[in-house]
Amino acid sequence: MRQLIKACYRYPFDWFEGWAISAADKVVANSKFTCGVIRQVFGDRFGDVRVVYPCVDTGIKDLGKLVEGKSLWGGKKILLSINRFERKKDIGLAIRAYHGLGEEGRHGTRLVIAGGYDNRVQENVQYHTELDDLATGLGLRTATSKTVISALSIPDSIEVLFLLSVPSAFKQTLLSAATLLVYTPSYEHFGIVPVEAMRVGLPVLAVNNGGPLETIIEGKTGWLRGANAIEEWTAVMRKVLWEMDAHEAAVIGANGKERVEKEFSLQAMGDRLAAEIEDMFDKDARPFLGLWRVFLFGVAILGLVIAVLVAAFTKLRIK
Repeated sequence: MRQLIKACYRYPFDWFEGWAISAADKVVANSKFTCGVIRQVFGDRFGDVRVVYPCVDTGIKDLGKLVEGKSLWGGKKILLSINRFERKKDIGLAIRAYHGLGEEGRHGTRLVIAGGYDNRVQENVQYHTELDDLATGLGLRTATSKTVISALSIPDSIEVLFLLSVPSAFKQTLLSAATLLVYTPSYEHFGIVPVEAMRVGLPVLAVNNGGPLETIIEGKTGWLRGANAIEEWTAVMRKVLWEMDAHEAAVIGANGKERVEKEFSLQAMGDRLAAEIEDMFDKDARPFLGLWRVFLFGVAILGLVIAVLVAAFTKLRIK
């Protein structure tokens, strides 16, 4: 019943969105995964939906591994997660996999969980608390910082550090200083963070669905693992932290930089967008069945509302 109500609620919004988009002569998406979702929701009414990948600024120089002349957190090896504090991001996966390293495997390391946080958003507050409880329940020592200054001065014993609302500059520092990006969300339409990581030569461990399937090359720029395969995530963490030599790490880093420059740079995005625009002008304008459809749809919705109100009023009178 709940699914039926949800479907009825979504239908007018999906219909109107489909009608509005059908006015476009060309539709592009940010990934092949998004193209699939568009076809699933709207069918083939938009024709051949093409992909134009988002870009990152490859002109920004690497920030290096140092902060104010000192290695970040005493040179600890950093496993980095960057996401908004939302349950759908499945950040608990990173915590469970990190715990699987064992005390010896975690020595000299730190899991840093950074991302968007607003104390006015109930889910942000609740999910941060849930993640902290999960980590402490597993016996991990945690701390939470809201400023860069407090983050840089936390005790050496802290294993899991939560950074709330990280400034952009410090986020870049974290990406440059980390050993591995741990990207846990499933079915992301694109996911820009793995691309930002590869831009600075940081290997990525991500879920094997959604956008990361198109950005990460298994074994070349990172690794893709199932969202429920916690032991496999732990194995990749252990490999990167303790088993991979400097040469292999450098090769993966170089592969990531090369891939970003080729596929996800401003130049690459501009070239693809220009090609799609040129293709659009080479074709006839798409016929658009306009306002009369909106009028008919509005009449249908109005009739439905009136029917519901009449039924409710009749029910009240009978009582």
